[in-house]
Amino acid sequence: MGLLLQYTLIYASVLMLVALGGCFSEHSGVINLGLEGIMVMGALGGALIMKYMASLPAAAMILAVLAGSILFGVLYSLLLAVAAVNFKANQTLVGTGMNLLGTAAATVLVKALNMAENSRNVSSSIQYIHQRKAFCALKIGNFELSWFMILAFVLLIVSHIVLYKTRFGLRLRACGEHPQAAASVGIDVFNMRYAGVLISGLLGGLGGIVYITAGVSEWKFENGVAGFGFLALAVMIFGQWEPKLIGLTALLFGMFRALSNIYSGFDFLEALHIPGAIYNMLPYIISLLVLTLFSKNSRAPKAEGIPYDKGQR
Repeated sequence: MGLLLQYTLIYASVLMLVALGGCFSEHSGVINLGLEGIMVMGALGGALIMKYMASLPAAAMILAVLAGSILFGVLYSLLLAVAAVNFKANQTLVGTGMNLLGTAAATVLVKALNMAENSRNVSSSIQYIHQRKAFCALKIGNFELSWFMILAFVLLIVSHIVLYKTRFGLRLRACGEHPQAAASVGIDVFNMRYAGVLISGLLGGLGGIVYITAGVSEWKFENGVAGFGFLALAVMIFGQWEPKLIGLTALLFGMFRALSNIYSGFDFLEALHIPGAIYNMLPYIISLLVLTLFSKNSRAPKAEGIPYDKGQR
């Protein structure tokens, strides 16, 4: 049960962070389907810090890795912000392109760096065996509590406060519901949408580094993040774009994803003689069911995906 709890919290933390990122972006009126690519780039930023700054003490390592992941995630999300806000491009196509580009660009970059150090090393992986130890906040038997898990739940609370208890949150949500009405009272819709997308880049980048350091000490970037960006979108929709519900949904999805890691340790699950591949597929099957059953009744921001036009009323 300890491992089930640990993996549930790990995957829930990833889904929570990335889904909250999508929540901020869509509350501003911009659909962010590029969360998968943002996760990859955030993971790349954190992994490079661990690779080239391995001598840092534990506290400095944590801060540096967080900063690297945030920087790469925010910079990459600028692609969506510029395309969607300034050029009024199709947000679905831009997000899809970002997902494809993110994994490809990270793979090429890591291979180039590895080959520069050793011409025979053409892998797309980065090792961080010793550096990963800095992220452990508490260990009891097989259970390991990570600082990233704590950060995710803190950011969940902060996100709820920002969205529903601050002037910024009110303005952000107004831009995703009635941007023309928001502009009529002096709110800069362009700036608010930029803010929403960049916050999604920040949180998505963090989700990426949490994902690749979850249970391994090396990551091969050509593998991407196994569809977790899309799972996070399902969590966001099922959570009705509200941080509290997103947190609960992330725990549910995280538990189903954790089963694929530890099902062999439960006699009653092994007695069912279900192939391991089914457990790996389970969270994705559930996400499809969730989208099918609940998307029609979802309370999405009314202006999401609609480019803002100052002349439109």
